[in-house]
Amino acid sequence: MNITPLMQRYILHWGEMGTRWGVNRTVSQIHALLYLSPDPLTAEDISALLGVARSNVSTSIRELQSWGLIKIEHVLGDRRDFFVVKGDTWEMLMTIVEERKKRELEPTLTMLRQCVLEMESDKETPTAVKDKIANMLTFVSTLTDWYEQVKALPKPTLVSLMKMGAKIAKFIPGSGRKKS
Repeated sequence: MNITPLMQRYILHWGEMGTRWGVNRTVSQIHALLYLSPDPLTAEDISALLGVARSNVSTSIRELQSWGLIKIEHVLGDRRDFFVVKGDTWEMLMTIVEERKKRELEPTLTMLRQCVLEMESDKETPTAVKDKIANMLTFVSTLTDWYEQVKALPKPTLVSLMKMGAKIAKFIPGSGRKKS
């Protein structure tokens, strides 16, 4: 495989975006490379193409596997593991959102629920602070409930919904645009 200047720009940018999302640059670059690659790649291929240490590739591959973003394929007569991106762009998006929900939102929901339970007997914390915590629990719960409903939609429905954007608001009573 030959990495063209266009592919290099894509891979480098994906690495930069990954760091902004809290993901290791090499992990993001490997994901980008595998996404662009027409064929499965070995860890050795990835190491050579990106110019990164084989140990770094191994660690990064494990991270991508833990996120459910890549899978192993085998080639008849070859004992090496070959790696490919799982699914299409929509499946990748849903996998990333699901993993972020599991790793970030669910622990936050657990903590907020515990805080709300503790607030009942807490005489020290001001009512305004308790209200803010309760409001945050309502917000995060609503967000995760909405996500659970949306992820159950068939892909074509989800695509149509996203393309509708703000136009969907006209179907909601009393949702007229706010004036600036």
